[in-house]
This record gives sequence, structure tokens and C-alpha cells, in this order.
Amino acid sequence: MEIGDVRQVTTGDCSDLYCLDTGMYDTSEYGAVYILDDDRPAVVDTGIGTNYDRLREALAEVGVELDDLEVIALTHVHLDHAGGAGFLAADCPNAEVYVPALGADHMVDPSRLVAGTKNAVGDQWTHYVEPEPVPEEQVVAIEDGDVIDLGTHELRVHAAPGHAPHQVVFEDPANDAVFVADAAGIWVPETEAIRETSPPSNFDLEQCLADLETLKAIDPDVFCYPHFGPRYVGDDVKGALAAYATVLEEWVDAVAAKRAELEDDEAVVEHFAEVAEMSDVWGEEKASEEAKLNTRGVLGYLDHRE
Repeated sequence: MEIGDVRQVTTGDCSDLYCLDTGMYDTSEYGAVYILDDDRPAVVDTGIGTNYDRLREALAEVGVELDDLEVIALTHVHLDHAGGAGFLAADCPNAEVYVPALGADHMVDPSRLVAGTKNAVGDQWTHYVEPEPVPEEQVVAIEDGDVIDLGTHELRVHAAPGHAPHQVVFEDPANDAVFVADAAGIWVPETEAIRETSPPSNFDLEQCLADLETLKAIDPDVFCYPHFGPRYVGDDVKGALAAYATVLEEWVDAVAAKRAELEDDEAVVEHFAEVAEMSDVWGEEKASEEAKLNTRGVLGYLDHRE
């Protein structure tokens, strides 16, 4: 997909589902937002507010009027997933913003979220805009076991706190699909490879591995990745999840070994930025900054584990 493309998802038996390439970080096939065109039309995640106009245009292309949008479902409140929620809520007064309960306050008052994001993403902040607060009356806090009824489809909420304590995944039984948030890693369609995501400050390896067991138990045919796109896994869900478990474990081991060797955390961060493997796909800047972010997350996890 190219930046701004909106495509109907026909992976597996999916219906009523559309995927937008938001052009996050000025990179194609990195940031996706999903639209479910149902009795209660829904958007799953919103991307960063920087690319909000593309989401408005996508809704128009799909045929969903702003006044008709009823559900804005957020997998977690990291700004690359929820940064556009305030803009969308303002334009869609009939929409409710469903957000994991642990992150709900950050949607109403995003100031602490912004400060934490600036600290975490470093130079990548130039790709962001300050998020708009979501009116409290539009916020609906959700927890594990809740169900958001859309009509033909429903979004079943499953806690997945390894990537962040406020993360959930949404199961769509009618499509035999799961909107996996960052629980299943980063899918790279160009290379058909899975990559780690381990940002600070709450990355937890053991809980991430437990989240993979949650996805295994759901056993869907399709993973809908926010990074990036739909992927058919029905023939080998266990294999796909086992592969990501291996990626995560090997990544944490690599950072731990380099820390032991260099005995300087900033040198560790710079090392992995310099040897980042995704430059040919995401460009040198994004690949380097992604590596820095993920390395810092693992270093924080190692501190906590020790």
C-alpha cells in the first residue's frame, strides 16, 4: 500500500472492513487504521493526529459520514494509536471513544501522555502534533471481557498488557479476526517478516509472552496489525505466535549481552541504531529511531527485572 491508500480487507473471510495507510512518520506500510462499516460504524485506532486528514478522507471514501460514526475503539493510548482520537471525537459528536480503563484519564487530559511520549520517542516527536483532549462525556472505559456491539460485528475486549498496561486486543468473531494492537509485533508486508516492538517505559517480556498465549487461545484466521496491515494466519496461528516469541526473546538477549559488553546504556542504544536492519524498508531515519526506542524499552525492562 501507498500512503493514503484505503483498501477493503478481503483477507480470510473478512467483510465490511477497510484498512488505511496513514503515512505515519512519513513512511508507507508502517501505520494502519481500520474502519468497520456496520450498523454502528467504527474506527479501530486513529494513528497520530498528524495524519488525521487522511482518516477523514478515508471515512468519506468508505461512505461513513462523520455524524454517523458511533465507535472509536482504541487498543491503547500510545499516541501512534490514539493521538488522533480527540480530533475525530470533535468532528464526530455522536461517537463514543472506547478506551482501556487504565488509559481513559489520558484521553481526557493528555498532558502526561504527551510528556511521556516526548521522552520516549526523542527526535521522532517532529512527526507528531499535540493531541486534542477527548470530552469526558464521550469516553467509555473498557476492560477485559467487555463487548462493543456494532451490529453484524462485535469487538470483544481481551487484556494484553505486555506492551503497555493499558493495552487490549479486539476480537471480531464475524471476521474471525483480531485487531492485535502491538501484542503480536510489527508485521512487515514487504519482507513478510515479524519485528519486535519494545518501547519504554512499560515493556514486560514475560507478560508479552503471556499475551501471545491469549491470542493463541482466540485462534483467529486473521491478524489486523496497526503496524502493518492484515495478515492471514489461519493455517498456522501457533507458528506465527511462536515465531514472534522467538524474536522477542532473542532481541532481549541481544540487548542484555551488548549492555554487559559495553557497560554504557547510551552506547548500547547507539550501537543498535547504527546496525538497524530496516533502512531499506522504512528509510534510515525511521529504522534508526525505532531501534533506539526498542532498545531503551528493553534496558528499562532489564533494570526492573534485576
